[in-house]
Amino acid sequence: MSTVATAAVDRREVVSLFARLRTGKGQADPLPTYERLMSMGEVIPVPWGGYLVTSYHLCHQVLRDKFWKVPDRGWRTGQADAARWSSPASLQMSDSLPMLNPPDHTRRRRSLGNVFHQDSLVALRPSIETTVERLLDRFTDRLRHDPADFVDLVSEELPVITIGEWMGIPSADYGLLRSLTHDQAHTQELFPTPTQLALSNTATRRLRHYFTDLIEERRNAPGDDPVSSWLKTWDRLEPTRSVADEAVLSLAIFMILAALETTSYVLSGAVRLLLEHPQQMELLRGNPELIPDAIEETLRYDAPIHMISRVASEDTEVGGMPVPAGGMLMLMVGAAHHDPARYADPQVFDVRRRARAQEHRHLSFGTGIHYCLGSALARLEAEVLLTSLLRRPDRFRLSAPPQWAARVAFRRLTSLQLALA
Repeated sequence: MSTVATAAVDRREVVSLFARLRTGKGQADPLPTYERLMSMGEVIPVPWGGYLVTSYHLCHQVLRDKFWKVPDRGWRTGQADAARWSSPASLQMSDSLPMLNPPDHTRRRRSLGNVFHQDSLVALRPSIETTVERLLDRFTDRLRHDPADFVDLVSEELPVITIGEWMGIPSADYGLLRSLTHDQAHTQELFPTPTQLALSNTATRRLRHYFTDLIEERRNAPGDDPVSSWLKTWDRLEPTRSVADEAVLSLAIFMILAALETTSYVLSGAVRLLLEHPQQMELLRGNPELIPDAIEETLRYDAPIHMISRVASEDTEVGGMPVPAGGMLMLMVGAAHHDPARYADPQVFDVRRRARAQEHRHLSFGTGIHYCLGSALARLEAEVLLTSLLRRPDRFRLSAPPQWAARVAFRRLTSLQLALA
């Protein structure tokens, strides 16, 4: 572990900075807040308990080190704030793949296999391309008359259609699942209000009910879809049907939650950043081979997840700060991605960054054993979308300031109003 000393900080200022992050101005441009946090040190104690980690070096190190655990069910049920950590929504998350520690994580992960391997992505691409063309045709048709919301018509539609078709979910249910996902995400935030927790709990119950029914349908009429495949796998692993069904239920809910929120933000975030940096947009039009680099730069510059949590497996220290067993680190990867010790000119959005330097690796999809399972699919959706968008003759502009949900950890654009240029 690092032993870099961290200066004493004004905890009231930390609270003020996080309050600023939740405002519209803070969401639109979190970088000044991150710069201030980074100036306070690599490791910052916070009033609500635990420590913020702001440097790329330490965030990467902690994510790679098996010493650090995710806040699993055992950790959550041991916290004093039961309304926050032992709520139905929180406990559902504790049973999802990203919140399992070995050996439970190892077993669950092996049951999935290599879900989005190269051959499967090749098979999915034609369907994604068809969906993108249809969504963009509808979007540009709407723009012939009035400004239109790219989030509502494109970036929130593509992920739910892609994952929904893959899982064999009826298209009539996509809107419901999208809405429930937005509500359920509140439990994954740093400061959920009682109202938000209630929404998250209700959404969790409805998601469980929906996928319980779906699992029963697939048991009665198995197909070649992933849910049917998971049932076969878990029936071999677990002799008790209810245990197998619960494992598949958790996998199905996790797939929906993971596929919709984060991918949607990658799509809308890439378009927003390119519109705000028109020279970069034109560079991509003339050099479409840079589109994968542009996606990586989007993920670095404004990742869909800006904070990742880890807890200490035993007493230790980080950055000169003692951390007790069970103590939480809040890894501020949104700040770490703008760490000048890691990136040259980190505040500059440059789609050529990866082509110029090999030290580009970001932490948007995590690293280590919890590296994002769907990262390749998210990249594919973004690549297909940008490729189609940039080769069309239409030019777009922002017709209103983008709007964000008041979040800290999980970024979400609620509106990206565009018009024809």
